[in-house]
Amino acid sequence: MSTTSTLRRTKSARLHASAWGAIGTTVRIIVTDAAQLDSARAMLADDLAILDAACSRFRPDSELMQLRANAGQPTTISSVLAGAIRAALRGAQLTDGDVDPTLGRAIETLGYDRDFATVPTHGGALRVTIRHIPRWRQIELDEAACLLTVPVGMRLDLGATAKAWAADRSAERIAEALSCGVLVSLGGDIAVAGEAPRGGWSIRVQDVTGDPHTPSAGPSGLIAITKGGLATSSTTARRWQRGGDIMHHILDPRTGRPADSIWRTVSVAAGSALDANIASTAGIIRGHRAAGWLAKLGLPALLVTVDGSVTTIAGWPA
Repeated sequence: MSTTSTLRRTKSARLHASAWGAIGTTVRIIVTDAAQLDSARAMLADDLAILDAACSRFRPDSELMQLRANAGQPTTISSVLAGAIRAALRGAQLTDGDVDPTLGRAIETLGYDRDFATVPTHGGALRVTIRHIPRWRQIELDEAACLLTVPVGMRLDLGATAKAWAADRSAERIAEALSCGVLVSLGGDIAVAGEAPRGGWSIRVQDVTGDPHTPSAGPSGLIAITKGGLATSSTTARRWQRGGDIMHHILDPRTGRPADSIWRTVSVAAGSALDANIASTAGIIRGHRAAGWLAKLGLPALLVTVDGSVTTIAGWPA
């Protein structure tokens, strides 16, 4: 994996992109073969429609929401939901529960109980005490049989890992089917597959979430990857207020409230978008412990503090 910051890629006839909105985020696909762009976009759109029907907590008809009626009992689920659950449990296992898929009730209580575009920016003060008890080890998944048992009272939120898992899955599927290089970006989660363009896939990593084609409001840089994935987690995105308190979507499982982190952004490159996402999300939650943890894992990372100071780890370009 290349992480050189000196690479600059201008628009090339070999790279062809399409972008649109879906699953509450910006979707982008890039391919190395112009003739395959329409097919690649259609395949990705189909994958995301299936993902939404399986994993959305904003659709009463989604599989995830229907699980509540069968709480405590083994329930047959689709292979897509089973894969997304497995990805979420991997995140919990690799981070000792810092990335916890059982925070659904907590995030709803804080006001993020619908598609984020419709969440009120301001609201009244929250007069609640959130007491979250991590119970992710009690989730029973038989992926081979597509059977899932979720304890009574537990509400799942797969948002921390499902997009990254989906990006990996779709990139691999599209590259294999169309025999070309593919980059799939779902918000801050990026996966690549197939043969990379010469010099790798050039990606602008930016501190403050925004359009990658406009000037960044914070630190940014270009890196290149040839395989695997890259993810950025940030407390500057998906923010709202309740009674003057700033809320964001990355919750600390120890409190059930938005993580009070020294970092506003953590970006990580890893062998997959899923693992990069797990590491970047845990980095926000772990705060002061994140840099040493990421360095020990040997994962290239960029961490930006709330005051804009930048730390780079494990070969990430300074």
